[in-house]
Amino acid sequence: MKTYMARPSDINKKWFLVDAKDLVLGRLSVVLANYVRGKHKANYTPSIDCGDNIVVINAEKVVLTGKKIDDKIHYWHTGYPGGIKSRSYNEIIEGKNPEKAIKLAVKRMIPKGPLGRQQIKKLHIYTGENHPHLAQNPEPLNIEAMNKKNKREVK
Repeated sequence: MKTYMARPSDINKKWFLVDAKDLVLGRLSVVLANYVRGKHKANYTPSIDCGDNIVVINAEKVVLTGKKIDDKIHYWHTGYPGGIKSRSYNEIIEGKNPEKAIKLAVKRMIPKGPLGRQQIKKLHIYTGENHPHLAQNPEPLNIEAMNKKNKREVK
């Protein structure tokens, strides 16, 4: 018996719409990373891009549990000596690019390299309800129904 390896012609790509309102960031990111990579499909092949396109709306309304919103810090380096920079997730979500919090979490869950860079381009994140992908007719993906822990109410 041979191992099945999908070809690019065998892959059927879909568009999904996810509303991130009151969803936990880490749990949302795991689902998004799996859908972008195509691991939810039966014909998943690690060396082929068989994932789907995902449109995420309401990125600014994502929730972090516990005290992570203030205590969790994102670090990056500018490349210059002494160029370490940091920002808490509260500053990221309330800043001008709140979609960056979701993008960073998903980007760290997919492989590094050319295939991972190709897969992360299929993740489209927007603040607010509007998005420019209405022509693709994305079907809604209900992440909160997958597990009761995926959604938290803001207190």
